[in-house]
Amino acid sequence: MSDQLQLWMRDETRQTEQRAPVTPGDARRLIERGVLVTVEQSSRRIFPIERYAAAGCRIVPSGAWVDAPADQVIVGLKELPPLPLELRHRHLYFGHAYKQQAGARELLTRFAAGGGALLDVEFLVDDAGRRVASFGHWAGYVGAALSVLRARGRLATPLRPYRKDAMDAALAPRPGDAPLRVLVVGAGGRCGRGARAALEAAGAAVTCWDIEETRVVNRAELLEHDVLVNTILATGPTTPFLTVDDLDDRARRLRLICDVTCDVTSPYNALPIYERTTQWPDPVVRLRGGEFPLDLIAIDNLPSLLPVEASEAFSAELTPHLLELDGDSSTLWRRCAEAFRDACRAAGIDRRLADV
Repeated sequence: MSDQLQLWMRDETRQTEQRAPVTPGDARRLIERGVLVTVEQSSRRIFPIERYAAAGCRIVPSGAWVDAPADQVIVGLKELPPLPLELRHRHLYFGHAYKQQAGARELLTRFAAGGGALLDVEFLVDDAGRRVASFGHWAGYVGAALSVLRARGRLATPLRPYRKDAMDAALAPRPGDAPLRVLVVGAGGRCGRGARAALEAAGAAVTCWDIEETRVVNRAELLEHDVLVNTILATGPTTPFLTVDDLDDRARRLRLICDVTCDVTSPYNALPIYERTTQWPDPVVRLRGGEFPLDLIAIDNLPSLLPVEASEAFSAELTPHLLELDGDSSTLWRRCAEAFRDACRAAGIDRRLADV
């Protein structure tokens, strides 16, 4: 087994996922620092494979990570394919398995069976508990942008990726647009600030709620807005902002909810009013019809609609920490590994809880 850090960027299985956790430019920086970088071919990734080859990466077929040597760290973004059942590598991606989500125990069991480990990017945090690499700004930006376009009747479906200048142009208010009152919950965080930036570009009237305003939620005030954009990062079980009964309130002005957080199926979910996320081909689901319609957007890979900008920002944040992945002094990675061990214990999974 080599002492050299070896990163293997896998192809994403989700058809609508075009982002990359590491850009070609940052792959070159890693290689210059002595990291061996392998990149799988992809028909969807926004950056052509030729750019990774020119950066010095080793190029392999899509899905080849399954047979890669055990010392490779497999880097991705979204869910793994259902096979193999035993995962023997360290995987770095957004696993969505530490908040008791549906399917979490099954995923952790796969790691336990193979002796691998999940290094969940969501739990890669500094000493103050802040995430060091996040798509939050662009998730909030895109979620708010889609909300505005839907509310103004200009959301074209199925969804297609944008460049930011094109999304900004689509957001610009036009003559005859009705005033739009939007509530952003979690407005002080990175995701909330991204949402506010899109709403400012759209000329919407924005109400900002953060920690203080959500200690005891004023549901009557919430329902007085046209649009709700939820961007909170829940770190524990949460009192819902809305319940199913609130949707039938005859005084409700609210016509559209965008749940950027998408903690659906988790007890951390602040909006337990729906059961599944929405997708690019059909991004809006109607929760209530009739005289007082209410729609929902709940897409769990919003930043992929701005794949270039989102990838560049995320890769720039992640790359310096990748260089420290196997360093003896990295408390950040030790904390991330401990989160995995804690999740296995909480799920009652018997695994080798050695260093990962």
